[in-house]
Amino acid sequence: MKIVVATDSFKGSLTAAQACKIIAQSIGAVVPGAEIIIKPMADGGQGTAQAMIAARNGQWVGRTVTGPLPDMRVGAGFAWFADEEMALVEMATASGLELLSPALRNPMKTTTYGTGQLIDAAVNNGAKRILLAVGDSATVDGGTGAAAALGWKFLDEKGQEIVPCGGELRRISKIVPPPQPNRVAIEVLCDVDNPLCGDHGAAKVYGPQKGATRKMVQLLEAALEHLAELVEKQLGCDMKNVPGAGAAGGLAAGAIAFMGARLVSGIETVMSHSRLAKAVADADWVITGEGRFDRQSLRGKVVSGVVQVARDAGKHIVVLAGQVLLELSEYRKFGVDDAIGCMNDRMTLHYAMQNGEKLLAEAAKKFAITHLRG
Repeated sequence: MKIVVATDSFKGSLTAAQACKIIAQSIGAVVPGAEIIIKPMADGGQGTAQAMIAARNGQWVGRTVTGPLPDMRVGAGFAWFADEEMALVEMATASGLELLSPALRNPMKTTTYGTGQLIDAAVNNGAKRILLAVGDSATVDGGTGAAAALGWKFLDEKGQEIVPCGGELRRISKIVPPPQPNRVAIEVLCDVDNPLCGDHGAAKVYGPQKGATRKMVQLLEAALEHLAELVEKQLGCDMKNVPGAGAAGGLAAGAIAFMGARLVSGIETVMSHSRLAKAVADADWVITGEGRFDRQSLRGKVVSGVVQVARDAGKHIVVLAGQVLLELSEYRKFGVDDAIGCMNDRMTLHYAMQNGEKLLAEAAKKFAITHLRG
């Protein structure tokens, strides 16, 4: 019996590595002879750096940088893979939403400057290739903050330099490239297809999640439209209409325009580096999971990626999740044999998150008893 455990983090409760380990130990207690392989997963959001470090035996390089607000300093860093001269910068460690209390979340004021500092630090560390994980951001600045940290200047009508953030984008009149443009290959790990602007764009879809009021959303939408027009006129780059450009408040768009980046699938990248397909090839069961298993789980997220790999290999699949919000008939259509939730109807979300380790262990044991015994 061989089982591959490849879960995402259970956000706010367990990291991907912790979740995989809990599941493996719980199954091992029920089926002692089973061979269990763990592959912590991520799709470009929070936890991607640690998942990649586990997959490729990388190391964490710590740096202190600007946080989501210009006057904040935070301990962040990047994952380093010496054998490939490659770094992975996870923007959530520098410019992430969870670094701010709810009262301080204001995308008119937040910046990706610290993420740019991490990219610069990775380049100075010798990186020839940078993977930029852009999930879970606190920002809607179109990547201008990160660009400023890399030497780009944004000037107002009087030629005065602007310290860019969401609320300052409308004031930009001229964009000045750095003397030595970035020559490092940058790939943005992105599994959404939202454009920069419009009804499905960065401001309207993601702005409220980052603390934007209805009025702020209108202002941010106009600001991103203005930035996109300037970039097209002055740099000859269309950052507005690229699918996925709206990720991380437009950091993906800014990476295209100011860093020459290209967008790639986050989950596909992590699965490739972790050699998930090879591990699954001779497995009997594949277990994946996350905090909330719903319709979004099957569209470009960790669960959808792992399920696809397992389906292609003809394997049995189970999802273990904090909450299961899909009916059996819905997930069976995608090839998932079973989905087991950690929560019951009498349980509060707060209790479930505080007791995530115990509840996930119970769910894993339930799976093993139901599907593996006998």
